[in-house]
Amino acid sequence: MLTFHRLGTDTPDSHTLLMEYFGERAVGFEDGDYVVTLPDPARFIPPAGSFIVLAEDDTLLGCGGVRALSPTRFEIKHVYLRPATRGRGLGRTLLNRLEEEARALGATELVLDTNATLAAAGGLYRSSGYVEIEPYNSNPNANHWYGKTLTD
Repeated sequence: MLTFHRLGTDTPDSHTLLMEYFGERAVGFEDGDYVVTLPDPARFIPPAGSFIVLAEDDTLLGCGGVRALSPTRFEIKHVYLRPATRGRGLGRTLLNRLEEEARALGATELVLDTNATLAAAGGLYRSSGYVEIEPYNSNPNANHWYGKTLTD
C-alpha cells in the first residue's frame, strides 16, 4: 500500500533519499560539475513548505518537497524516485501530492527548475500542465524552468 509521510528534510529516511538523489545527479550530470546544495530544513516545514516521502509498506520509494518563494508562489524541489520504482506512474502520483501540499499552504502558482538530462522528469512536468518560463533563480544545475498556475 502506498503511503505519504510528511517528514523534515533532516530525518533519516529523507536524508537517505536525498543523498541517493544527489549521488545519482552527480553521476549523470552532463559536465560532471553538479553542485550539491542540501535543503534548509526550516524551508520545508509548514507553513513555509512541506517535504514528502513516498513509501510502499516499509520500503522507501521516493521523495519531494515544496517551499514558499512568496505567500502564493511555491517551488517544487528534489523530486526523486528510486530507480527500481520508475515506470509505475509514481512520479505523477508524487507530483500530484506535492501540488496538493502546496495548495494547502496557500500556493496559487508553482515553479520548478530542472536539467535537460532529466528527460523523463521534463516530460512529466509538461504533461502535468507545466510550461517553460524564464529563469527565476540562478541554480547552476538547471537549464529549464517551468511554471504552473494552480486551479481549484
